[in-house]
Amino acid sequence: MTEIRLKKGEPVDRALRRLKKKVDREGTLKIVRNHRHFEKPSEKRRRKEKVARFSAMLTARYADL
Repeated sequence: MTEIRLKKGEPVDRALRRLKKKVDREGTLKIVRNHRHFEKPSEKRRRKEKVARFSAMLTARYADL
């Protein structure tokens, strides 16, 4: 469970912003959204291959810089 501690005199909105950043970095919301509906194994494989292709394309594009 993601947890942050309020610092003395810290405004609540700043603490909430820290919490949102921490949750985003951990990928908690992404996991929850992915589990909202069932994803077939073939769809999961296709999605992962698409991400891998995109990452490879970016790596190749910026390799010579």
